[in-house]
Amino acid sequence: MKIVLEALFLSCCCALSSALYFHSGEREEKCIIEDIPRDTLITGRYKVQQWDIHEHDFLPSAPGLGMMVTISAPNEEVLLSKLYGPEAKFTFTSHSPGEHTICLQSNSTRLMVFGGSRLRIHLDIQIGKHLLDETADLTKDKVNEVTLRLERLTEQVHHIIKEQNHQREREEFYRMKSEDTNSNVLWWAVVQTLILTSVGLWQIKRLKDFLIEKKLV
Repeated sequence: MKIVLEALFLSCCCALSSALYFHSGEREEKCIIEDIPRDTLITGRYKVQQWDIHEHDFLPSAPGLGMMVTISAPNEEVLLSKLYGPEAKFTFTSHSPGEHTICLQSNSTRLMVFGGSRLRIHLDIQIGKHLLDETADLTKDKVNEVTLRLERLTEQVHHIIKEQNHQREREEFYRMKSEDTNSNVLWWAVVQTLILTSVGLWQIKRLKDFLIEKKLV
């Protein structure tokens, strides 16, 4: 049981952040989508390096290299739009739950100077207020270690509760959508049945009138 609890705890901690890298060309916009609960602090860190696709090695960065970071909410509201340098940290707070779009675009047009080079962007996204970062070492000198651990656990519990509430809202939304769809399908079946019954009765009446007119009955 202890091993299961430890595995669950580690999985929850891992879910708080995600790191990846991808390649991008001149002024090419790359976007990722994160499903974020309401009123949640998001911290993003990135580092841009020039990558030679032929030599498979890093190159010196082009002068003036920067990245335009644009954050859009589910309702397409722009939460952040700012030009940063080749390495930076950005933060924003979600006002509504749902899928937020995080886009990065280079401002450089000098990549071809190096011949066949592309940008390698290392991106790390952390969801929620994280006490498990580089500031923890500085905090240890000021507070008791037990208190720090309690703060970490409390923050993680709050984040898990917020994630559960978000998933509950999404489940309720999709359940209502499913019920509406089932209701529409039912009414469409009823309408089809009424139409087919009406057409059948009309055909029977027309046939009966035809037989009477021809004095066959």
